[in-house]
Amino acid sequence: MSEKQKKATAYWKVNLRYLIILLTIWFVGSYGAGILFKEALDTFQVGGFKVGFWFAQQGSIYMFVILIFVYVRLMNKLDKKFGYED
Repeated sequence: MSEKQKKATAYWKVNLRYLIILLTIWFVGSYGAGILFKEALDTFQVGGFKVGFWFAQQGSIYMFVILIFVYVRLMNKLDKKFGYED
């Protein structure tokens, strides 16, 4: 395997690790907070709404957008580390 292929393989391994971690966070946040832990979260309120309801309706969307920005930042750092920057 050439050095270029080794570099590309290492790059994609890190990229997949980032994806798995971020998608797991998204799953736990949206499915867990919105469905599984709804009853426990409903004991708290945000802006007059129960947190379980709020998270199912709005919080998971906000979390998804934040995770997109986190992914972009992580990938920019990864591109610089492996020399794939523009």
